[in-house]
Amino acid sequence: QVQLVESGGGLVQPGGSLRLSCASSGRISDFYAMGWHRQAPGNQRELVAAITSGGATEYTNSVKGRFTISRDNAKNTVYLQMDSLKPQDTAVYYCALRYFQVSGYQNWGQGTQVTVSS
Repeated sequence: QVQLVESGGGLVQPGGSLRLSCASSGRISDFYAMGWHRQAPGNQRELVAAITSGGATEYTNSVKGRFTISRDNAKNTVYLQMDSLKPQDTAVYYCALRYFQVSGYQNWGQGTQVTVSS
C-alpha cells in the first residue's frame, strides 16, 4: 500500500509563500497522476492542482497564476509552490494519487495545515 506524507504547512502572512511537499513510498512515475486537494472548515474538499506522469498540469481557477505543482521522480516527491497567498487559501492540504486515468484519487495523506493570516 503506497503511503503519502505531506509536509511544509504553517502560518504565513497574506502575500507570503509556502512550499508543500508530498513524499510517496512508491514510485510516482508509476501513477497516472498526483494531486493536491484542500479542505477548509465547513467546505467540501476540492482539487487545487494536479500533475500527470507526462507532466500535464491543471489548476483550480482560484489559484491559477499563484500556485505551481511540480514533481521530482527521482525523489518520489510532488511539490506545491504557493505564492501570493490569501486568507481564503487557509485549509488543510492533502496529497493523493490516481493509479490510472479511470481511477479516482486514493491513498490520501494525513494533510498539512496552511493558515494565511496577519
